[in-house]
Amino acid sequence: EKMAELGISQQDIYNALAAKNLPADSGYMNVGREYLAINPTGEFTSEKEFGDLLVRGKGVDSGPLVYLRDVAHIRRGYREPTNAYLRYDRKPAIGLAISTVLGGNVITMGEGLAERLEELEELAPLGMEMNAIYLQTTAVTTAINSFLVSLAEAVGIVVLVLLIFMGLRSGLIIGGVLIVTILGTFIFMSLGGVTLERISLGALVIALGMLVDNAIVVTDGMRMKMKQGLDALTAAREVVGQVGVPLLGATLIAIAAFAAIGTSPDSTGEYCRTLFYVILISLMLSWVTAVTTTPLFCKTFMKTAPRDNEGAAVQKDPYGGMVYRIYRGFLSTAIRMRWVTLAVVVALFALAVMGFGHLKNSFFPDSTSPQYYIDFWFPEGTHIEETNRQMQKAEDYLMGLEDVDHVVTMIGGGQVRFLLTYTPESEYDSFAQILVKVEDFTKIPDLFQETQQDLEEMFPQAIVNTRLFVLGPATGGKIQLRINGPDRQLGEKAEAVVLADPLAKGVRNEWRRKVKVVRPQLAEAQARRAGIDRPQLAQAIQAAMDGAPAGVYREKDELIPIIARSPEGERADLDNLETIQIWSPAAGKMIPIGQVVSGFEVAFEDPHIWRRDRTKMLRIHFDQRQGLPVGLLNRVKPKIEQALGVNVERILGKPVSPDKWTAATIPIKYRDMVPLKDMPGYYIAWGGEFEDAVKAQNSLANSIPIFFGLMILLVIILFNSIKKTLIIWLTVPLSLIGVTAGLLLFDQPFGFMSLLGLMSLAGMLIKNAIVLIDQIDLEMGSGKAPFQAVLDSGVSRLIPVSMAALTTILGMIPLLQDAFFIAMAVTIMFGLGFATVLTLVVVPVLYAVFYRVKYAKEMA
Repeated sequence: EKMAELGISQQDIYNALAAKNLPADSGYMNVGREYLAINPTGEFTSEKEFGDLLVRGKGVDSGPLVYLRDVAHIRRGYREPTNAYLRYDRKPAIGLAISTVLGGNVITMGEGLAERLEELEELAPLGMEMNAIYLQTTAVTTAINSFLVSLAEAVGIVVLVLLIFMGLRSGLIIGGVLIVTILGTFIFMSLGGVTLERISLGALVIALGMLVDNAIVVTDGMRMKMKQGLDALTAAREVVGQVGVPLLGATLIAIAAFAAIGTSPDSTGEYCRTLFYVILISLMLSWVTAVTTTPLFCKTFMKTAPRDNEGAAVQKDPYGGMVYRIYRGFLSTAIRMRWVTLAVVVALFALAVMGFGHLKNSFFPDSTSPQYYIDFWFPEGTHIEETNRQMQKAEDYLMGLEDVDHVVTMIGGGQVRFLLTYTPESEYDSFAQILVKVEDFTKIPDLFQETQQDLEEMFPQAIVNTRLFVLGPATGGKIQLRINGPDRQLGEKAEAVVLADPLAKGVRNEWRRKVKVVRPQLAEAQARRAGIDRPQLAQAIQAAMDGAPAGVYREKDELIPIIARSPEGERADLDNLETIQIWSPAAGKMIPIGQVVSGFEVAFEDPHIWRRDRTKMLRIHFDQRQGLPVGLLNRVKPKIEQALGVNVERILGKPVSPDKWTAATIPIKYRDMVPLKDMPGYYIAWGGEFEDAVKAQNSLANSIPIFFGLMILLVIILFNSIKKTLIIWLTVPLSLIGVTAGLLLFDQPFGFMSLLGLMSLAGMLIKNAIVLIDQIDLEMGSGKAPFQAVLDSGVSRLIPVSMAALTTILGMIPLLQDAFFIAMAVTIMFGLGFATVLTLVVVPVLYAVFYRVKYAKEMA
């Protein structure tokens, strides 16, 4: 009112402030040999001087000069409203995010950071404490130390198995070669820029059993040759000459089995890429050391056969032991009853396929980090100060729990990404997130459920969702539904279906609920007469309510914005809207906006609108309360599709009766937009973990045929035979028997890591089959009868194949304790165990079938 009386507009104040805060340098002049800047005085040195600023008015006295303090209250403060809050254990905090440089060592960075913070601690203001919200150095150190222990355990297990089953000398030789291979792998990892982290170290444990395969074949071959009387050098030449190329081909095939993940272009491939690099380096080194270092060690440390008095070698049947005799008799019977043997194998495979359908599905497992977080979505339109007050109640509750160590509260969204698998939310005043830290992660499952239930009861007006960190890519809810189209009612129908499920939680959509909005109705005629347009009206309301930037105050090296707005009392009352002053060029004075608006209406509008490919898209997020997301998805998916009227006839190409809807549920791929029946132009698609899994699988599906084709080609090149290639590849599906049994026994889901383990099994089994088929060719090439050649080959390869499988299986034991690798470890352990037993029997039987090898009783 006083501004209107004096004829001072907001623009007059803005102009005066802006002029006062222009850059000080106004010119330069030459004075002799010097070049001097001209800086006039009058700039502000304190915000208290703002009140002495003279503003020229346009009132009755020909524009009097008025002090700014006469028409405004001036104070210094923080931004209002605050855009975000951060608290640590209920105390206000300032967050500082520090990242390691590209290619840097996070442990070195963490140690240097700790030293620097200790140096700066004495400079910190009194009462300030420094605490870590998330320190990756600790997590990485713990993970690496755990994996180094697992690696040492795995190496110890492998060496112990070799010592027990292959003797002291052979076991020590192969163990020494294994150590050389591992150390060489570390060297080449360093040269190739492959860092030590969970994936790369886990890959080394996975490859550990395979690393000794080649050395076992060479060592066992030389041992048998030397027992038969050959000297070490001759034995080395013969063994390496016989198995060198087949082992190289088998090694390349094992590497190719992992290559699909190494070339996958999606985020999952990026996350697991070092797995392939470590497998590639270590397996190639294992072949190199098998044909070089292993023969050297054998020649140096292995004894040759004893000699008689005449100097001739005392030959002894190396395959005369009880284990060999039992296996020989069993294999002979299996070949004689070949069709019964194959029928039993097919029956076991059929049972495995049936059991495979009962496995749970998951993408990536949850993390074992001693932290979890809670999302709070208050009704849209909630003021951030109200959100802040509500969070104080949640903090008090959580800090009162016995197992909770620290509570970090983030209000308003937009926090830094402190973990690869953590995705910050956009800025919402009604959103808050609490990070809960515990001492022992084993307490999280019980605490997780307890806090979810208690906080839902404490905040019935909010959407509360407790969430665990995952060991893989993750964004938003575990389950997501996208509806392409602007109709909100479709989203409400889908949400109603999800909310009806008692095991669903955190149900929300990205458009949020509609919010109230006040709409001043511009009176066009009066506004035109006053010389006021809609932009001027909007600017006046914004300046009065939120405030408008009126300039920048330069204080030393700080630039502080100057905001001009109405007093708080006027901004808090809707009745004052009509009294907001606006400059009228026609009247030459300030007038209330009530003179240019016909009234104020309250309406509802969407606070956020999302688009996908330029089409309006409503996305719904929700999670499961317990179990795996796939269980909840399988329950609500057909109901939602039916409720929204998915055009099943168009998708399946045939009519479907309503009573058979569940059986006709659509297998939706992530990139498919499924049309709705009665709403042309509307589509739905499933996202979240389902989409991520399908993306990863599709990405692998694009490269798997290439590398599996390469694997088949390598087998054909090795043997130059379609029959032998077919025999080898027919053994690969047998791994499914053990995989199904293992996953069901350990109650593990079949996810991405299990799929990767299944792919790697193919390479391992093919490698074993190649060694066996190659030995059959060698035996037949020496002139033996076909049946005897098949039997002798199986017997001679019993120990190398069994030891290779046994070391791989037992080397996986340490990974059973790791949440990320357990499903993959179980897949490889049980798949390889069952398939190896079957391979030692089925491959010779299939060879006998394909090449019509007749049973010879006298050779059995």
